[in-house]
Amino acid sequence: MFSKVLIANRGEIALRVLRACKELGIQTVAVHSTADQDAMHVRLADESVCIGPPPSRDSYLNIHQIVAACEITGADAVHPGYGFLSENAKFADILEAHGITFIGPTADHIRIMGDKITAKKTAVSLGIPCVPGSDGEVFDVEQALEVAKETGYPVLIKATAGGGGRGMKVAHNAEELSEALSTARSEALANFGNDAVYMEKYLGQPRHIEIQILGDGEGNAVHLGERDCSLQRRHQKVWEEANSPSLNEDQRMAIGEICAVAMRKLKYRGAGTIEFLYENGEFYFIEMNTRLQVEHTITEAITGIDLVNEQIRIASGAGLSVTQEDIRFHGHAIECRINAEDPSTFVPSPGTITHYHPPGGLGVRVDSGVYQGYKIPPYYDSLIGKLIVHGRTRVECMMRLRRALDEFVVDGIKTTIPLFRDLLANPDIANGDYDIHWLEKFLAAKADK
Repeated sequence: MFSKVLIANRGEIALRVLRACKELGIQTVAVHSTADQDAMHVRLADESVCIGPPPSRDSYLNIHQIVAACEITGADAVHPGYGFLSENAKFADILEAHGITFIGPTADHIRIMGDKITAKKTAVSLGIPCVPGSDGEVFDVEQALEVAKETGYPVLIKATAGGGGRGMKVAHNAEELSEALSTARSEALANFGNDAVYMEKYLGQPRHIEIQILGDGEGNAVHLGERDCSLQRRHQKVWEEANSPSLNEDQRMAIGEICAVAMRKLKYRGAGTIEFLYENGEFYFIEMNTRLQVEHTITEAITGIDLVNEQIRIASGAGLSVTQEDIRFHGHAIECRINAEDPSTFVPSPGTITHYHPPGGLGVRVDSGVYQGYKIPPYYDSLIGKLIVHGRTRVECMMRLRRALDEFVVDGIKTTIPLFRDLLANPDIANGDYDIHWLEKFLAAKADK
């Protein structure tokens, strides 16, 4: 096992990793920008190192500074959390060259799944069902028209290096295709430095279903069920559930085993999430995230398995602590992402938290690095915490969530807590009857009132 882990992240995920390390008896190093010197994970870590000014490119994305912090403190491993450098193959390579373990997959697997075209080809070769579309990059309008003729309209043009909805455009007919292709390329180049795009059949009312997997890098892998992440705004997840209200046990186990078998063939190492669109009883691969997900918490709630603990175990060479036969699913869990944003306009709301009281009680968990008097900086993602609620049934879970939201106090800034109260009052949410477009339609209708 590692003696000292450097946590190359900030906020609630840095605190989450720190707690796992402490439970394993591992010393911790927090790195931080000057804006985060009073952050909770910095206060609780055994050591801390300032790695630069507030802009992420000068601190949390500064590979040389992070490697230097490892050498100064003697850290023998790095946990990247999610975001920032968590899916940066170059970072993993540099750490390995310095004799420091990257707590995550191999650099090769990060590269394979980081490029959408390569990822799709790999998924097909591993027996994972995919959305019909182009075999690779689409270079011009003529080629795009041929692909659309085969798949039928509407089609989705996507950046190969994309994420978060950037570099994605929908074309409903041939007349729209040329402009959509040009716009997607421009956005991809601006956001990712790479204008390569590919095409897929656009599904009308799919759900977003993802499968959590763990692999030991030696050919052993398990799945831990699915999460339903269909409630999204601008392709960003807002509310997640495990298990999905739309799947039955047979469907759950079938797609889970497909993913586990694929990861055994790939000899995947660490935690990963295989994401699908699900429509009319069919699953279609869209991408794989080679890191811990924001919403890993609800999988932990229904399985009782500490995913960060497993990541650390695997990276240290200890392997998986469970077999597929050991994994059981208990009850239902929901995660709400609490953002420092106006709940109507979604404009970020940085500032000082004047009063803070997180909810508690049976089945309630709050992952957050904030506290009363903490000043939320304006430089980073607006996520300030996650409310995770678990119950024996979905109905019990939602009743508990309602109670927890009523208890949650965050004063001094605006948060998205009121949005979740509104969602709980909606019959579609109560019935689990929603798709990936539902939330944006709901918000648009609310804005028109």
